[in-house]
Amino acid sequence: MDNLFSDSVERLLSEISTPMAIRAIENGSDITAMWQSFEESGFLDALVPESQDGAGLTLDQVFPILTSAGRNAVPLPFAHTMLARGWLAAAGVAAPSGPITIAGLGMRLDEGVIEGRTIPFGRVAHWVLADLGDYCALLPVAGATSQEAEVHGSLSATLRWEKWPEGAVKISASSQAASGLSELAAAGYAALMAGVSDRVLELTLDYANQRSQFGKNIGRFQAVQSQISLMAERTWATRMAAQLACQSTACSPSPLLAAVGKARASEAAPIIADIGHAVHGAIGITEEYDLQLYTRRLREWRLAEGAETYWCSRLGSALLAQPEHSALSFICAKLSASSHACAAAH
Repeated sequence: MDNLFSDSVERLLSEISTPMAIRAIENGSDITAMWQSFEESGFLDALVPESQDGAGLTLDQVFPILTSAGRNAVPLPFAHTMLARGWLAAAGVAAPSGPITIAGLGMRLDEGVIEGRTIPFGRVAHWVLADLGDYCALLPVAGATSQEAEVHGSLSATLRWEKWPEGAVKISASSQAASGLSELAAAGYAALMAGVSDRVLELTLDYANQRSQFGKNIGRFQAVQSQISLMAERTWATRMAAQLACQSTACSPSPLLAAVGKARASEAAPIIADIGHAVHGAIGITEEYDLQLYTRRLREWRLAEGAETYWCSRLGSALLAQPEHSALSFICAKLSASSHACAAAH
């Protein structure tokens, strides 16, 4: 299953989400053609039940699709839309057409005004699936005023709705899926970061094996090898944590495992990005070189839906709420894939 999906989606995304296409969308080009290709692929409905014309897959089964979206730095909320459609189907809400981004954290509702600051993919999404506290809502971006993030190439935007927008859908707490939106988005970002970390490592290894200095490739210098080893360690730790976050036989993750995955991925992100740029030297920060397309996303996704400090505090609070557990027993009982698999089986 993993090979079937990973190979097909990797082939699709590598053909569509090329560095040239990414730069074009970052610069404001129309997204219609790229999005239509995603719609026609059928992957966007991977988590939707078969009874609703979806593939009926589970979160652990679509993990390769999520990592591939990260590896190819897809400049549209491809992964978010897939997760949102699965969540909406579980909540009994029909998903709208068009790209959907998820805002589980950072939304504010005050006297009828809704505002979300620096919403990832806010520039290119048509809808925002947002947690507004007492309920969730599906909000049309067309009804909001938008302010782009003042960061080079960022696809994030601050969105503000002065009143309840026409076409918005309110989703009551009783009809929501089992897992919250913040945890769903966290697991998705962990998988995306695992994929983009893998691409940064790949680019760094290729460069180190090609760039010569003092008569030999820089990858043969011990200092460079040490840095790349640390980078590889963090990359694989990110992948393992992300896979743990997505260990679910439903369309939503375990909240605690999502917290582990996002915390670990966010902690590793700046280290991986910094080493990638250190090995590349000055060329790595140039706009023409592809490395920055991926390291910028590592840094943005590190903060999206909460950085490592936020998710570590969530884990700490969960531990303190269960005084019968020591730290070790809590990890063994609550933060392992095997314990969650056993719980699911029962």
